[in-house]
Amino acid sequence: MTSPPLIPPHLMPMAPTTPTGSTPRPDENPVQDRNFAIPFHRIRPEHVVPGIRAVLDEAREEVESIASTPEAPTWDTTVGRFDGLTRRVRRATTPVQHLLGVKESPALREAWREILPEISAFWSRLYLHEGLWGTLRRYADTDEARDLDPLRTRHLERTLRDFRRAGAELEAEGRARLEAIEVELSRLEQSFSEHVLDDTANYTLHLEDPSRLEGIPADALARFRARAEADDLDGWVLTLDAPSYLAVMKHAHDRALRRTLHGAYLAKGTGEETDNRPLIPRILELRREKAKLLGFRDYPDYRLAEQMAGTGERARNFIEEMIDRTRPYWLRDLNVLQSAAEARGMERLRPWDTGYLTEQLRKEEYDLDEEELRPYFPLPGVLDGLFRIAHRLFGLTIREIPNEAVWHEDVLFYEIRDEEGRHLGSFYADFFPRPEKRQGAWMADFIYGDPFAEGASATPSPHLGNICANFPPPGKDQPALLSHRDVETLFHEFGHLLHHCVSRVPIEGRGGINVAWDWVELPSQLLENWCWEREALELFARHWKSGEVLPEAIHQRMLRARRFMGGWAQMRQLALGTLDLGLHTEYDPEVDEDPVEWVTERLIPISPNREFAAAHPLPAFLHLFSGGYAASYYAYLWSEVLEADLFSRFRTEGVFNRELGQAYLDTILSQGDREDADILFRRFMGRDPDPEALVRRNLGEPPTAA
Repeated sequence: MTSPPLIPPHLMPMAPTTPTGSTPRPDENPVQDRNFAIPFHRIRPEHVVPGIRAVLDEAREEVESIASTPEAPTWDTTVGRFDGLTRRVRRATTPVQHLLGVKESPALREAWREILPEISAFWSRLYLHEGLWGTLRRYADTDEARDLDPLRTRHLERTLRDFRRAGAELEAEGRARLEAIEVELSRLEQSFSEHVLDDTANYTLHLEDPSRLEGIPADALARFRARAEADDLDGWVLTLDAPSYLAVMKHAHDRALRRTLHGAYLAKGTGEETDNRPLIPRILELRREKAKLLGFRDYPDYRLAEQMAGTGERARNFIEEMIDRTRPYWLRDLNVLQSAAEARGMERLRPWDTGYLTEQLRKEEYDLDEEELRPYFPLPGVLDGLFRIAHRLFGLTIREIPNEAVWHEDVLFYEIRDEEGRHLGSFYADFFPRPEKRQGAWMADFIYGDPFAEGASATPSPHLGNICANFPPPGKDQPALLSHRDVETLFHEFGHLLHHCVSRVPIEGRGGINVAWDWVELPSQLLENWCWEREALELFARHWKSGEVLPEAIHQRMLRARRFMGGWAQMRQLALGTLDLGLHTEYDPEVDEDPVEWVTERLIPISPNREFAAAHPLPAFLHLFSGGYAASYYAYLWSEVLEADLFSRFRTEGVFNRELGQAYLDTILSQGDREDADILFRRFMGRDPDPEALVRRNLGEPPTAA
């Protein structure tokens, strides 16, 4: 094995940065710790309830103090203090919520369940507090408020809007009902998440016949073998974590095995003790009631009033228009899959065949095997290349920093500095699956600082975030090897992380990723484009043994295959957006009964048949029922249309054009919610978005009629 490429000077490790604040006392509750370096290693279940409860008590006292502000309120005595108390509460609760996603245990879960009703009640009562609301309105009528700079004016307006959206103008009876709704919703959504985590962690399939595993890549087989050995079993043990599940669904020749895993995957959230199906109607009912209490027709109208779409109708129209644009490509791809199934002697195409057939056809038609690419994407090299790209585009320096205050030994810690050496932010990176860690990939915003603070009393401070994924872990004698889709996932989450960490907005609520939900995916999806560009690939696509750069011939095959099954994949995304908006507008729990069956009927027109329509993940759909995307799943494609158009400027002017990268950072990436998203887009592009940009990039020319 040859030595890895040398690390450039701007990526060399350096001494750890001294955390802000004093060293905590040994007996101090770590949940109440306010230093920059979060003491994840010290947080225990027994700290959760007393620590958060103490913070909530302090916050309630602060609320009463703000509410009794004298008749001459100022920014500092009203909005500034309000922002400070909410920041302290989030600082106490966010690390615990994070641990529930990466290191859950029965004791931690129970502690969170105990304190969750108090947290929910606090947030609900906060925005329903008449005295606080009155003080903020009084301040809004002052001369000082009328003379605020544009950013503070925007923040004040949106703070008042948040109070109205939370029910501040309701009568006492309505406020009490809204508080009860919020508490019940938080409990149901937490239970939904726990059920999915339990079903994922508890499922295993033990196999001893090697013939059933034919076609599955060697690295996946090694993981299955290691899991069996850990369970003191012979043979192999398969699980439902993403690397395991996808290895089977894409590569296993054994059709019955694919069917078994597919069924188990769709059964998540349907167990006897983990059944989410009764929870879904109640969650939808409560969301609808909340929207109507606040004067909206339905939950999408409530949710989207502050997004780019504006209304549920506009989001639905967007989905329907995209379905019409996508349908010809989808029908073409469906015919290809059905023909492939026939050619292989399958009686008909089934839902557990599509991933497998797609991979087989990719090999046949484009001479491209997903597994052929993995050796060129070792995780350490991909990270190195990703950081080099950030340096070339944005002038950022990213270095690994020692940090023992983490939740697992695999967790890494990094620091981001700009060209002037300012510490913009730091972040944790947790890349591999564990039974106590939830599925998927995500970014979390822990702390908002102000690295560009100015003035005699201003103290610059960095942001703090986190990226998590579930990549195939390293083997005994090789690094973690990523698929190209894994690489895209890493770039995606890092795009979110940069959006957070390079924010130049000095007000937390208007900075970083605190933007319209259908705009927040643009920075993440935009960065994925560099996974396809030759200039970028040469920085990180190197064989983990030989150091050889990904051959140009393979890259060309990748580009030719990029649109392969694009219509099929895009229609799947549109189906999820359809069921989301449909459930939140048309589904009636009193009449329609089973939501799983209702969704199936709704998806039949955009599915090959009823069986495919029924292969949806509703009982385990975390995005909708505990992940923040309720009535907003359309946002992925909405943002993708915008970023496909925006990236066209990089394709024209240079994917490593430093001036262009700086312009993007200055006008969009660092601006958070300083201005409306459409203004930021037009400022960078000089025009309105082109709605056809995504179709041109992902789907190409319309298929010719047969």
